[in-house]
Parts: sequence; C-alpha cells; structure tokens
Amino acid sequence: MTTLFSLMQQAKQGKAVGIYSVCSAHPLVLQAAILRAKRDKSLLLIEATANQVNQFGGYTGQTPADFIANVRQLARQLGLPLSQLVFGGDHLGPVCWRNEPAAAAMQKSEDLIAAYVQAGFSKIHLDTSMPCADDPAVLSEQTIANRAARLCAVAERYARAEQPLSYVIGTEVPAPGGVQQLEQQLHATAVSSVELTLQTHQHAFAAEGLAADVWQKVLAVVVQPGVEFDNSQVHKFDVSAASGLSAFIRQHAQVVFEAHSTDYQTTQALQQLVQGQFAILKVGPELTFALREALFALSHIEAELLPVAARANLIATCREVMLRKPAYWQSFYPQADWQLLYSYSDRVRYYWPEPQLQQAVTQLLANLPNALPLPLLLQYLPEAYQAVQQGLIRNDAQSVLLFHIDQVLARYAKACGLTPIEGAH
Repeated sequence: MTTLFSLMQQAKQGKAVGIYSVCSAHPLVLQAAILRAKRDKSLLLIEATANQVNQFGGYTGQTPADFIANVRQLARQLGLPLSQLVFGGDHLGPVCWRNEPAAAAMQKSEDLIAAYVQAGFSKIHLDTSMPCADDPAVLSEQTIANRAARLCAVAERYARAEQPLSYVIGTEVPAPGGVQQLEQQLHATAVSSVELTLQTHQHAFAAEGLAADVWQKVLAVVVQPGVEFDNSQVHKFDVSAASGLSAFIRQHAQVVFEAHSTDYQTTQALQQLVQGQFAILKVGPELTFALREALFALSHIEAELLPVAARANLIATCREVMLRKPAYWQSFYPQADWQLLYSYSDRVRYYWPEPQLQQAVTQLLANLPNALPLPLLLQYLPEAYQAVQQGLIRNDAQSVLLFHIDQVLARYAKACGLTPIEGAH
C-alpha cells in the first residue's frame, strides 16, 4: 500500500510526484477533496491548523478527535477507503497562545500535540517559530529547535505502536492564515539557512533524549520558495530563484520541502515546484475562495428567479455578519471595502460556521430549482455549464458547488502526478 513516506521516497528518487495538502475544515471542501481522491485512487492529505481545531475547539468548534471522526464519517458515506486518508496537523505550537508567556503557551502546545496524536493525526508540523509574550521579538534558531524537540517528545510519548508519525520542521514559516501585505522583495530561503535549521533541529532532538530513529521521521522542512499572496496580489513562483534550494535538497537523502501558501499559483508553477522537490503543496484559501465564488454565483442566479422577500440574501448576510464580528478581518483590511468579501486571503472562510450564514446557505440551496436554468448557469458559472453540457456533472446546485471546488483540486492533482493506490478500488 502506498504511504506518505513511500510517496515522498519516490520524489527523492527523482520522480516528479508529490502530494497536495487540503488545509480546510469546511464540509463542502472536504467532500470535494474526498471525491477527487476517490476518482484518482490517490492518497488524500487533509490538514487542520491549530487555529481551526484544538483542544479548546478552535474557530470551528472541533477538537482534533471531532475533526477526524467527522472526516472519516464523510469518507465512509462517499465510499473512500479510510486507508487513503492521511491526517496532518499544521502550525502545531504556541500560535494560538503567543500573547501569553512562553511557559504557559508551551504547556498548552504540549496538550495540543497530545490531543492531535491521540486523535490519529500522523503528520505533525512542529511550528515553534513565533515569539510569545515574554520572548524577544525574534527567536533564535536554537530556541525554535529546542521547543520543537520538546513537542516532538510529547508526540512520541502519545503515539500508538501502529501509528506512523512523520514530522515537518522549519523556521521560515509563513504566518498561519496568510499575510496582510506582500513583501516588496520576496526571496527564497537561503540554502545556508536550511542547513542550519536541519543541523540545529537534529542536535536538539538528540539533546531532548529522542532516539536516532525519531529524527528519521522528519519528512519535510518548510522553506520559502518564493510564493505568497496577500489580499489582492500573488507572488508568482520563479523556478530559477529556487534552483539552489532544489539542488541542495536533492543531495539530502531524507527530506523534501513543504511549500506553504501555494494558492493561486498556475498549474505550470505547481508542476515546477513538485519537480524542484517541493513535494508537499499546501492549499487552503483558494479552495474556500472557490466555494465562496460558487455560492455567490448561485446567489445571483437566485436573484434572477425569486422576489426579494423570498431570497436567502447570502451575500448581504455575509457582509452583515462580518461587519458585526470584525475580529477575523480587521487586522487584514484597512477598511471594509470590496476586499471584505473578495480578497485572495478569503477571510470569509472564518465565518461559515456562523449559524446565520449556515441558515442562509441552506435556504439558498433550497430556493434553487432541481435543474438550474442553463442560460443563467452559463452566465454565472460557465465552466460548470460546460461540464453539465458534456454530461460530467448533474445540473443541480450541490453538484455545481463541488465541481467548482474540484477545479482547484484537479490542478493540484495534475501537478503532483498522483497515481492510483495499489489495491484501491
């Protein structure tokens, strides 16, 4: 059976293969991802971030055990073998508690790691790169490594014998949730920095008393390949600027690179990343952007079919909820202009669990006819229209939504060169 380790070994052997990481907790995004993996007979890596899912519930209200139980239930309903699922924990460290003293934040981080591992997460991103309230503004490489090793020891303590843990390390880690503004000059990580990260972490693991075979579980290191996006811009991948990193990692027998914030890159750029040993591609906001895009398009179709009083008014409701509860966007947008709903960073994704928005989505889908009027579908969702005309999908709102999200997933699957899993049906 193909595993995450064996897939990464194929990449180390020079094959242009990788895996995309679905970083979303939205049920429709997860459903689309499961259906894509079922179609491709491929591994599906689904990751939850510490902000989304933690021992206190996160912004989704789910603990790690809740998250895995919900995804597995959805996989069973959709006919995806559970053996094709890989669960990862992203940015596991003090990120949620960085406004607290380091001692308190790290204790909560230990509890976080324990909850993730006990729930069944097997890919663990040890992210201790952020300073806490009583830390200096910039943490030393040694402090980051020591804290990562401490959390790794917790993971090892709680892992079951049959649980194949793998670790991701790295100190040049993009901010969880995205950046407010692109750097003027976005540079790829220096090779010397990667070497220092690997050496410092390996020594810290040993100093923590971790056995040598634990270091062999380090699967990937996060670096900056030169890709990023903010509210309105995308920094396109420059393969030549990352060539030194690719050459370095090819000589390293153990690890590959994990690339964060690859959202909105072209398919060609994604393929170039995979070919350059950036074998794990993280995607999240682009998936929920596609979801929001399709829901708003369906809302426009609803407006053409129903009088104002009967409509779900999803777009207006979304704006109203976000203005009433600005915590998730106010530090990203200077004012509540067009970016509130349409930014690349897609801060809307934090609001879908709100009961008022859930009710609006439910009403919207109920208001739409079983068969959408084709001219309106062509007007607002032309790619879905073509898929309906070709008999690839059904002409109903749910199918159109999943198709629109899948257009992003299909690009990533193509870039990763995913092949069927042995024995999967």
